[in-house]
Amino acid sequence: QVQLVESGGGSVQAGGSLRLSCVVSGYTDGTYCLGWFRQAPGKEREGVAAFHVRRSGTYYADSVKGRFTISQDNAEKTLYLQMNSLKPEDTAMYYCAADRWVGRGPTSCGLKAYGYGDWGQGTQVTVSS
Repeated sequence: QVQLVESGGGSVQAGGSLRLSCVVSGYTDGTYCLGWFRQAPGKEREGVAAFHVRRSGTYYADSVKGRFTISQDNAEKTLYLQMNSLKPEDTAMYYCAADRWVGRGPTSCGLKAYGYGDWGQGTQVTVSS
């Protein structure tokens, strides 16, 4: 089982930046995608960005394209989410997640929560106007 521990959340004003980190341990042959998700109170969990660990492909929700950047440091086994030009609507609990596959996995990554089996505990991001 993959373990994920997020950090880097906080409170910022609109227009500011934050960088979230997720330390990933317990990688398996079945891990293909790592993703960042968020959930605001009363709303469903939504995918923000994903990273294909074998192809280095990146995928973004339309709401964050051009503002957020997902990346991975292989040596540090850490997944990052650089968030710029933050808006109040970005306020949410942010989660890091990893998928699980038996056999051959996907060539691209989705942003649906049901596609990911291992989750971190989350880190809160609050953006004030």
